[in-house]
Amino acid sequence: MATGAIRIGLNAKRARTAWLFLAPSLLVLFAVALWPLGRTFLFSFTDAFLTEPDIYTYIGLENYFTLFEDPLWWQSVRNTLYFTVVSVSIETALGLAIALLLNAHMSGRGFMRAVILIPWSIPVVVSARMWQWMLHDQFGILNHVLKLMGVIDNGIAWTANPDLVMPVIIAVDVWITTPFMVLLILAGLQMLPRSIYEAASIDGVSEWRQFTALTLPLLAPSIAVAVLFRLLDALRMFDLSFVLSSNSDDTKTVSIYAREVLVNFQDMGVGSAASAAIFLMIAVVTAIYVTVFRLNRKLLGV
Repeated sequence: MATGAIRIGLNAKRARTAWLFLAPSLLVLFAVALWPLGRTFLFSFTDAFLTEPDIYTYIGLENYFTLFEDPLWWQSVRNTLYFTVVSVSIETALGLAIALLLNAHMSGRGFMRAVILIPWSIPVVVSARMWQWMLHDQFGILNHVLKLMGVIDNGIAWTANPDLVMPVIIAVDVWITTPFMVLLILAGLQMLPRSIYEAASIDGVSEWRQFTALTLPLLAPSIAVAVLFRLLDALRMFDLSFVLSSNSDDTKTVSIYAREVLVNFQDMGVGSAASAAIFLMIAVVTAIYVTVFRLNRKLLGV
């Protein structure tokens, strides 16, 4: 009994010590995240305007009704989801392929690992502005090369054509973010035990079978984490679309929509409702993704 009481006392002391060390981080988190988020939800139930944010009355769910009745909001939701699904899928496939290549025993792979991180290290706004000039219909290098090759006669306005602007934004995002996927997946690959591959080779298992039966299942947690980070980032994408296509309705994301309502129209109530809806959308998508991943792992027995 005495030993059990001592153990309980030690566990309680460790718990108090842990909370004591966590307290500063929790306070900072509350100050920079939870408090602004709470204020956003608060203003979403008011008729506040950005010019006089302290003067408002509570109007219930009226801002949410206004938001959900706006066709432009639903178009921005479709644009965001389309961008997220397509870009993250391409980045995951390319990231896995490049990570497998860099993980192989080849000359110069150290140099390639350093070079491939360059697009990701450049700030997104700088990359977007750089690509904007490269895609310029008169002065862009891409149109110049296509003219020299005889593919086109006149320059193409890549970011002004509604049929091309979204694929262009996705392509630029893939160029920027694929190195991030490579980095996380490559880290997972290097953690895999080499002994199981040696045993599989001795048993005569083909390389493709090793990849499908060993590499992919063991690498699934690393890929899942990489995809989750990219989902969170892609769902709130703002800067890339805003720089390349400004306020085009064809590429307007939910973040751009919220910024437009809040800053351009000064409507703090509807803008806060849009921001709250973005938070809830990201939370729901993340919860669904994590739940599906866990169910798949249980079904596979991994």
